[in-house]
Amino acid sequence: MANHTDLPISKVAYDLLVVATELTKNMPRDFKASIGKEIRDECVRLTVLIFRANVAGDKTPYLDNLLERAQVIELLLRLSRDLRFISVKQYAAAIALTSMIGKQAGGWKKYTASSPAASRSRPG
Repeated sequence: MANHTDLPISKVAYDLLVVATELTKNMPRDFKASIGKEIRDECVRLTVLIFRANVAGDKTPYLDNLLERAQVIELLLRLSRDLRFISVKQYAAAIALTSMIGKQAGGWKKYTASSPAASRSRPG
């Protein structure tokens, strides 16, 4: 089992957290404390789920939750873009990262479903 910080998905999730922190710091104060905080918190939850999936015997529940969290982040980013708190360029950069996370988590989930031994050995 690889250290969770060495996993490609973990590196992308950390990059997303950095981008989210940068995006939310320029939001209006009221929204920074609500939408901005929720975006950052979801990114942290995403990173924790990667760690939990990596050490779990049954990775599927964690990967399912991880995919759900990525969708929540996308929803909050879209709302931020629609309300013009972030630019289209910033939105596109963040969505590219959530898409990478989704693809990697989906591949990890597919791999673990194909082999019972794989659920304990190969990280996404």
